[in-house]
Amino acid sequence: MIKIKNTLFLILCLFKFVSVYCQSIEIQGKVTASSDIDRIHIINKTANTFTITNDDGEFMISASINDTVLISAIQYKPLEVFVTPQIIQSKYISVELTDKITELDEVVVGKILTGDLLSDIENSNVKRDINFYDLGIPGYTGKLKTQSERRLHEATTGGGLVPLNPLLNWLSGRTKKLKAQIARERIDKAMKEVRSELSEMLFDIDNLEESKRIEFFYFVSDDPNFLPLSKAESDLVMLKFLQQKLEEFKTQLEKD
Repeated sequence: MIKIKNTLFLILCLFKFVSVYCQSIEIQGKVTASSDIDRIHIINKTANTFTITNDDGEFMISASINDTVLISAIQYKPLEVFVTPQIIQSKYISVELTDKITELDEVVVGKILTGDLLSDIENSNVKRDINFYDLGIPGYTGKLKTQSERRLHEATTGGGLVPLNPLLNWLSGRTKKLKAQIARERIDKAMKEVRSELSEMLFDIDNLEESKRIEFFYFVSDDPNFLPLSKAESDLVMLKFLQQKLEEFKTQLEKD
């Protein structure tokens, strides 16, 4: 009986240790350099998340213990920061970047074919799109995530033999809340774009008092058909939809 209790105790301790070890938190940071410190790339290579610094060189990014965070910009030497338990505890990173001195490569006149496929391609006239690596910036080339999308990614990913982070966030309801928040943000963004592009035309056709217009667009965004229509990118279809919703909104105002 004592052995069973000791085993259960050890399992619980291990569970708690792994949970803390895998936990991802928001870490604040500060970049200092000789000149421009805004829009410097901050890339968590382990979690595949990305952000940039503000005008003061400040940033915030999610990270866990043992993650590798890359700080890079075209005018500075890339710097990698290994996330230690001390960084997780302080929730802060401070780094100083060194200027990158660009040296001219040896000039070669004419094309030299070496027999090495990759080398010969580089020496040929074949062109390709310029990417981060051409400019000396190891960077993330995927679609930039919003803050809520980054938090959802952090909440649904985890490493190790037992990926506890996704399970714990699912059980606590955090994952569901983050998904709902992302859905709401997408609707709000679409609503603001439609309001900016079609508001004047709509109210020229069928007027609505100024004080009720914002309320009307929130009324429109609550319709489940709104977001799919906004993605269709047809102003004519969306305008007809808005006219229909405006009639419903005015009818509702009369009832109230």
